[in-house]
Amino acid sequence: MKTRRMLKPVNIVMTAAVAMAISAPLYADPETSAPNPANPVFQKLDTNRDGYISRDEAAKLRNFSKAFNEADDNHDGKLDRDEFVKAQAIYDRMRAKAYIGDSVITAKVKAAFVKDPDVKVLEVSVKTDKGVVMLSGFVDNEKQAQRAQEIAVSIDGVKSVKSNLVVKS
Repeated sequence: MKTRRMLKPVNIVMTAAVAMAISAPLYADPETSAPNPANPVFQKLDTNRDGYISRDEAAKLRNFSKAFNEADDNHDGKLDRDEFVKAQAIYDRMRAKAYIGDSVITAKVKAAFVKDPDVKVLEVSVKTDKGVVMLSGFVDNEKQAQRAQEIAVSIDGVKSVKSNLVVKS
């Protein structure tokens, strides 16, 4: 019996300690909250370790300048950690938009090939990168190769067409 009486106060103390530990973050002062976790990309780009990413440091990321300009809220020519997170989001959104745009162009070119009686759609591969359409595969004659290029050039959003089509002999 004595054992049970001794465990009750210990259980109460342990329960109270756990409850306090769990509830402490709920009452923490927001001004003294934990700092932002380290961003490995930020740390890698911040070569001079001044806590900012300059335009020169950001130039290591291809096509990042537009995102840099949009995220530089105070227009000081450098990004702090919060501005850099914003720039990364803008940059990722731009890259996703470009990828989706290329996919749409590829789909439009393939759909146009299906509608055209001169192009054998199953024998022509279409890939798009930044608006540049690349055609590859085998065609029966030069007329089919020429027609495939004409169709691809006529699609909205196509900047240029590179043809690697081979005429079967």
